[in-house]
Amino acid sequence: MFCHLRPVRRLCLEKIFPPWFRNSSRALSGAEAVNALRPFYFAVHPDFFGQHPREREVNENSLKRLSVYLENLQKPGFKSLKPTQLTFYVRETEQNSSEGQEPFSTSGFRAVKFTLHTRDLLSTVLYILNSCSLSVEHIQSLNSNVRSQPLREAKRMSDRPIKWDKSYYYFTGFKDPHEDLEQVSRMETTLTSWLDNNGKSAIKKLKNSLPLRKELDRLKDDLSHQLQLSDIRWQRSWGIAHRCSQLHSLGRLVQQNLEILKNAKGCTIIFTDRSGMSAVGHVMLGTMDVHHHWTKLFERLPSYFDLQRRLMLLEDQISYLLGGIQVVYIEELQPVLTLEEYYSLLDVFYNRLLKNRIPFHPRSLRGLQMILNSDRYAPSLHELGHFNIPTLCDPANLQWFILTKAQQARDNMKRKEEPSLKPLMEQEALQPTGQGWA
Repeated sequence: MFCHLRPVRRLCLEKIFPPWFRNSSRALSGAEAVNALRPFYFAVHPDFFGQHPREREVNENSLKRLSVYLENLQKPGFKSLKPTQLTFYVRETEQNSSEGQEPFSTSGFRAVKFTLHTRDLLSTVLYILNSCSLSVEHIQSLNSNVRSQPLREAKRMSDRPIKWDKSYYYFTGFKDPHEDLEQVSRMETTLTSWLDNNGKSAIKKLKNSLPLRKELDRLKDDLSHQLQLSDIRWQRSWGIAHRCSQLHSLGRLVQQNLEILKNAKGCTIIFTDRSGMSAVGHVMLGTMDVHHHWTKLFERLPSYFDLQRRLMLLEDQISYLLGGIQVVYIEELQPVLTLEEYYSLLDVFYNRLLKNRIPFHPRSLRGLQMILNSDRYAPSLHELGHFNIPTLCDPANLQWFILTKAQQARDNMKRKEEPSLKPLMEQEALQPTGQGWA
């Protein structure tokens, strides 16, 4: 873990990164980074967590965020990335089963949480492997051997997924995920046959779960009334028993610190992967965090409310500079961002607009909407009528695009409001993301 004091931090880095890293000036390519992280992917791959759906889902989500982080490191012209906190469940392997580290659970895995704040692929790979107690010796040979290879050799390396030989599964006893997929495809199950085979079982499970569902509704209503909350939701598709456990945990915290938790009056609480406040002002409770972290979050809510007011002011200032277009954040269409992350995006975009004043007529774009995206390079118009604007968009291109697409945007928004088309358009537009809150 990185230390907070600068002299100590230097010492920590010397322990984490081997001597050859500090003397190395060569950067890894994207393909080499994937190859170097193979032991890590093998230890956290979701396919090996089939009997543990919660851990599998955490790893899937963290791998997606890690993939975005690695892609952003390779983008030309990037300066720095925001610290990204990740949580993985790491399986016990020959590399990480040594003594002197946190013991594995009876299920054969342990939780590892770390924060990435690196500036290149090589240091990122090393930090990930060290955080998971995995060997980095293979990277030293990779770093020295590839120097003598032509550049075209590195470019020919493909980022293909790992596929182990069948003998590996025979000797280790692990289940071959590709074999399962092949069996499923051979069966050619239709929806009708699947419903016939599983209908009775589903009805039985539903009846058995009714008492627990009633308990979940009761806990949710009691906590919402006690704290005067707007709603309680879940980001992931956790089971009913797991949700009840989370509400019981929140209920115990209410008994211990009722006055502090009353700071959430009028808010929506969401159980998710990390704690904080979301871009739209929801209180996020990380299911991996302990009560102490939740308490600190509720204590800081007044400062979050102040940041929220400053964010709304920043949105109004951007709207003024862009002819009255409304800046919105759409949960279903944008990545899940914290309030700090979203404010930082808006601030970067606003400062770029100030340096490059775009001559929009005041209030000429009123009634139109836009969302900011940090993972795009060119502006686009969504079929629901709002503009997708990259944070680092060129101001001249932005002006031309908005002016030429303004009428089409108004037409799309009118079509969205038509009763016969509205449900269909919203369903088609929101379906690819799958980021709804339960």
